[in-house]
Amino acid sequence: MSRIGNLPVPVPDKVTVTIEKALVTVKGPKGTLSQDVRPGITVALEGGKVIVTRADEKPQTRALHGLTRALINNMCVGVSKEFERQLDLVGVGYRAKTEAKKLVLSVGFSNPVDVAIPEGIKVETSPKGDNIVLRSANRQAVGEFAAQIRRIRPPEPYKGKGIRYHEEQVKTKVGKKVGA
Repeated sequence: MSRIGNLPVPVPDKVTVTIEKALVTVKGPKGTLSQDVRPGITVALEGGKVIVTRADEKPQTRALHGLTRALINNMCVGVSKEFERQLDLVGVGYRAKTEAKKLVLSVGFSNPVDVAIPEGIKVETSPKGDNIVLRSANRQAVGEFAAQIRRIRPPEPYKGKGIRYHEEQVKTKVGKKVGA
């Protein structure tokens, strides 16, 4: 029995949910998102809440039940208030800036790294260039783009230099000891 899947999804104010066969569309002040519903899962709108039910008790259907409910909940939250992910650049001379539709990173390579900004994601950099803030209504897109940026220069274990998530704790290793 899925505990997550059984919870109804509250629909916030100024958000409309439309259900057409196997497609759920959520519109709000921050954008519009759509999600396909897999066979065996039914979605209904009852009294300002979205109810997700499953047809049988197969393990795969049970897993999809909770997944579908979580995706619909994320869509409702995302179109009412955007998801945000922050990245910090730690290292001497590590900087980031936005230019048109790309993010330019100077992270210790001989040349700056240009990263194309996906559609629907807003990118802000701090004036010093050591902080990147990603915002979007689509939670998956924000997380995926943040991971793509972090992959360029992940934090190294000795000095902790690199690109890291804002809340991430990097465990540093002790370096070599010189023999006495």
